[in-house]
Amino acid sequence: MASQTIGFAISDEDRKRLDRLVDHFGGGNRSAYLRATLKVMESLRRAERLREMQASNHRRLAERGVSAADLPDLIREAYKGAGE
Repeated sequence: MASQTIGFAISDEDRKRLDRLVDHFGGGNRSAYLRATLKVMESLRRAERLREMQASNHRRLAERGVSAADLPDLIREAYKGAGE
């Protein structure tokens, strides 16, 4: 695996927090901690995107006068019609 060293600045207060987290989640290895953190942040990003999409879809449905409670029946009807 090719790797590259990158630098960034953090405050003294954040450095202490980083060191504690690196010790706990990375076994003292900052690279291992960063890899673990990337996975977590990607999961959070996907969850955020899903929430945004759900909110957008709920707004679009509301504009059409459709409530979330109406969806199961609408989906059931759509599947019935697809088999014809």
